[in-house]
Amino acid sequence: MLQIEALTKLYGIVIGVNDMTLNLPSGAYGLLGPNGSGKTTLLNIITGQLKPTVGKVTVLGQRPWKNEDLRKRIGFSSALDILQTRTSGLEWVALYTEMLGFRHKVAVDMAHKALDRVGLSNSDRIRGIDQYSRGMKQRCKVAQAISHEPEILLLDEPFSGLDPIARYELTNMLTGWVQEGRGVLISSHILHELESICDSFLLMMTGRLLASGTINEIYDLMTNVPKNVWIRTPHAPQLAVALQALEHISSIGFHDDEQGIDITTLNANMLYLELPVILAEKNLSILEMQSEDDSLDSVFEKLMQLHRGEV
Repeated sequence: MLQIEALTKLYGIVIGVNDMTLNLPSGAYGLLGPNGSGKTTLLNIITGQLKPTVGKVTVLGQRPWKNEDLRKRIGFSSALDILQTRTSGLEWVALYTEMLGFRHKVAVDMAHKALDRVGLSNSDRIRGIDQYSRGMKQRCKVAQAISHEPEILLLDEPFSGLDPIARYELTNMLTGWVQEGRGVLISSHILHELESICDSFLLMMTGRLLASGTINEIYDLMTNVPKNVWIRTPHAPQLAVALQALEHISSIGFHDDEQGIDITTLNANMLYLELPVILAEKNLSILEMQSEDDSLDSVFEKLMQLHRGEV
């Protein structure tokens, strides 16, 4: 789907993307990073709107820069607001579809189908975009990106401005898109939405790729980064003593109810393997165990802390 080799993009002396190499087979990917991390620059290069300063980018086997044929195979929704606000949503989506080479009547039919898919009603789609809420504009932008049934869909902050119902509907639509076997790359700060759509993630900061892979694969890269685990047990003091002997345990704390233990470990996988052995040997039991570090939000925050030298 996408190959990137030693990609660098400079804006004068400012680095937008810094020496990135990546190979993504077809699938669903989340692109994460704070503002200014290079996410939008990367998407603009992939879609052929920006030319790399150094390096090579290949999308569906083709170079994207000034490649009109490839544009027809890619769907892109920018984070920027819609500028042509005097037209209706239907006219705007149909216009962009027509610009890809489709006849006007066909483009209008495709626009209707796409607007149906994103949930913009028949009455709303014929109103002027200047009367739209932010969420309605987002629906319209996503409809424009999918109207021509692209092989790859690239979305820059698609959940921005959507209410909870609209977010749920867009998540379901994108999940269905992936299940149809088409590629998706989504840039977003709303991490839990990405976690329900994407199998793999790319984490960027200051133009560099910090990590890529599934949540667990990214965690495996984070050697010696503390992870927090909570255990509830009727044998808290005895279990704490046994766990304290493990080399990878860096701290243990107790809850006021004397049944909760907060554990900080440098190797959670090792803890999960050793804990059943300890319980059996000491004839102890646990009632519940949770890890706050299994979510995408937590992985992202840990990597940011690691990059800033805070852990």
